[in-house]
Amino acid sequence: MDWSKKSVLVTGGTGSFGQKFVATMLKEHAPRRLIVFSRDELKQSEMAQEFRHPCVRFFLGDIRDRSRLLRAFDGVDVVVHAAALKQVPSGEYNPGEVIHTNVLGSQNVIEAAIDRNVERVIALSTDKAANPINLYGATKLCADKLFVAANSYAGGHQTRFSIVRYGNVINSRGSVIPLFKRLKGEGRIPITDSRMTRFWITLEQGIAFVLRCLEMMRGGEIFVPKLASMKIVDLAEAIAPGCKHDIVGIRTGEKLHEVLVPEDDARRTIEFDDYFIIQPDYPWWGEEKAAGGRAVPDRFCYRSDTNPQMVSPQDLRRMLGEK
Repeated sequence: MDWSKKSVLVTGGTGSFGQKFVATMLKEHAPRRLIVFSRDELKQSEMAQEFRHPCVRFFLGDIRDRSRLLRAFDGVDVVVHAAALKQVPSGEYNPGEVIHTNVLGSQNVIEAAIDRNVERVIALSTDKAANPINLYGATKLCADKLFVAANSYAGGHQTRFSIVRYGNVINSRGSVIPLFKRLKGEGRIPITDSRMTRFWITLEQGIAFVLRCLEMMRGGEIFVPKLASMKIVDLAEAIAPGCKHDIVGIRTGEKLHEVLVPEDDARRTIEFDDYFIIQPDYPWWGEEKAAGGRAVPDRFCYRSDTNPQMVSPQDLRRMLGEK
């Protein structure tokens, strides 16, 4: 893709992903125009001071407002949809708000993209959308379904939609790593369950994978990178070595282990060397679109606890750039 000719917009552009995405695009790809869409005017102001580049635009707005999206998407070629309410505990307590943003907001993104004839739209999903047990995961599953179906909904328009689904982002805003760093000086770290495991990805890895998927997407795929997993106790040891672990119990809506490819999706999943594709179950998806992939075994499930690629505390310290 010739990014120098493309106008690119990222929703939720002032979040952890959005800020790193903007930095990466400016450094490596030089798009014709790069639009940061978010409702956070303070962070937009701060980003404007950091990213003084003539191609960058800052657009205040909320994905709940379809008319604002229509204005923002005018002349846009590529949309990366990163905006979402993501905190599991607050989602359990404020379900209506999460539904309005993650489900209805995603539908607004879809309709605005089709009406403005955007070429490609890729949405960020989460491991919590696979076999969800909390509201956040359920709303992201709904959003995934909306984005897959949007390829049929687009009709004769050129717009195509795909999804990238990955796990916990290391050092992202609101993640457990900054919490552990804050608490390690106290000598005690809260652990939900010593058996708990999670998938982990760096922001750099996530952005590189999203850009790669934008290049190869056909429409309707759920792209899943092959990631490392880690035990929560090993994570605590990597961040706060020697601290005592206080077992506090799993919070409402939390899983012991996460899933990226559920067993029920195995029949539609193909595997490549470093990623999977969950193919859409629609007649417009042809066999040729799966070229180069191989079918996964029957009843295959990509889980954080059975993942063959497990990260040690030493590995994580290297990923974080710490000794």
